[in-house]
Amino acid sequence: MGVDDVRTGTWVTFDGSSASSMQVRRCRLVVVSGPDRGAEAEVGSTWIRVGAQSGCDLVLSDRLVSGHHFEILLDEAGYRLRDLESTNGTFIAGHRVRDVYLNPGTAIYAGESRLRFEPLDDSVTVELSHRDRFGGMVGSSVAMRALYARLERIAPTDASVLITGETGSGKELVAEAVHQHSQRASGPFVVVDCGSIPDNLIASELFGHERGAFTGAISSYAGAFERAHGGTIFLDEIGELPLELQPNLLGVLERRQVRRIGASRSIPLDLRVIAATNRDLASEMNRGTFRSDLYYRLAVVQVRVPPLRERPEDIPPLAEHFLELLAAGGARVTPLSRETLESLRNHRFPGNVRELRNLIERSVILAEAGMEPDQGTMAEPPADDAGMETGAEARGGGEALDPQADPVPAPGRLPVVQMEVDDAVPYRIAKQRLMAEFDSRYLKQLLRRHGGNVSGAARAAGLDRMTVHKMLQRVGLGGWRGRALDDDDDA
Repeated sequence: MGVDDVRTGTWVTFDGSSASSMQVRRCRLVVVSGPDRGAEAEVGSTWIRVGAQSGCDLVLSDRLVSGHHFEILLDEAGYRLRDLESTNGTFIAGHRVRDVYLNPGTAIYAGESRLRFEPLDDSVTVELSHRDRFGGMVGSSVAMRALYARLERIAPTDASVLITGETGSGKELVAEAVHQHSQRASGPFVVVDCGSIPDNLIASELFGHERGAFTGAISSYAGAFERAHGGTIFLDEIGELPLELQPNLLGVLERRQVRRIGASRSIPLDLRVIAATNRDLASEMNRGTFRSDLYYRLAVVQVRVPPLRERPEDIPPLAEHFLELLAAGGARVTPLSRETLESLRNHRFPGNVRELRNLIERSVILAEAGMEPDQGTMAEPPADDAGMETGAEARGGGEALDPQADPVPAPGRLPVVQMEVDDAVPYRIAKQRLMAEFDSRYLKQLLRRHGGNVSGAARAAGLDRMTVHKMLQRVGLGGWRGRALDDDDDA
């Protein structure tokens, strides 16, 4: 096999100097005692789930086992067991565990059952794509090439897809890539952010309404499902969907037809459904906040987007990619030094690709504003999405930016923030004020240009919608909806 250490869950085979495939070790879970004694499951994947719910890799009839009790993930560090917030817990060596790495032969206790975990001397080959990009995604690491290969197989089908991954890992890019490489690429790609729409409006946004259906419905409105006919609907942050609306969504998915609120007839649908979440939906199902039947309807195919810390070799090409995008937009950029790239590689990036992108953008903005990064800034994580921590300082030890510089911006260009750098306050506070003022002015102009449409504004800015919503709240523009953005709005 080439790898004798059974603690190794995955490894790579090479053709010369290039990775040609990834091997995933087959594993077996055996029920040693309990109601299902003798039952076993043998799997060859990086994800194993155990519970009472049909659909789990190992289904137990034990009355004390939750629907989705625990799962085992294979990552770069080995076999990782995670309890899925089960009612009665998961135990190893007499201790209740939530997140722990397993050794071969470990005895796992769930309810009245004892299970044994056994890595096998056998593996499954996972082919790797030859691409170093797929849609808007960039990266040639083994993790990303395995993802591309999976997407290449999924995209031509009409199967529903559930995309999971941490915040900022690029789930929307995956959805867009699946649409772009599908037979529906010429059709619409309609995005619904289930986490940013008020609860009283989300049913109308999804399903549409007729005139007079409720107070304020002054005209008929085609919902997202209707607008996505012939193409793809992307339900982002599906884990945020209110529980009371989930049966309605399930009905639409099962019948492939939608009825507007207040309408007497249904409209047939021809579309593909892609959903994404950064929540642990298995835990949500155990808590009763997400329906299991809806989960299985959405997760016909499940795709996990790896966090950036699992593919540090992709950080330099991603950074260069973001610089190229900024340069194409008219920004003045300079190549990153080897020291800066090495500093980036050594950072964990808890905010994932989004954090890296924001860090690069802010560095360019500050450079254009006559400011330069501190030594080591590129490895320092920003404090939040508003860009309050970028590690930049004014040239000349606290000189004020010229308040008369570039007073009238060229069409479509935002002027450099015109405010003095106050050296009477601590450095970080002065920097925060500068960046908050920039964010406020940038967002106002961006939203004016896009008629207040957050989704369009976010795409033009290279941000996701949730980040824009959070930034609006942070700079005091959370109430922009339904009114004009004036230059004297408080920020």
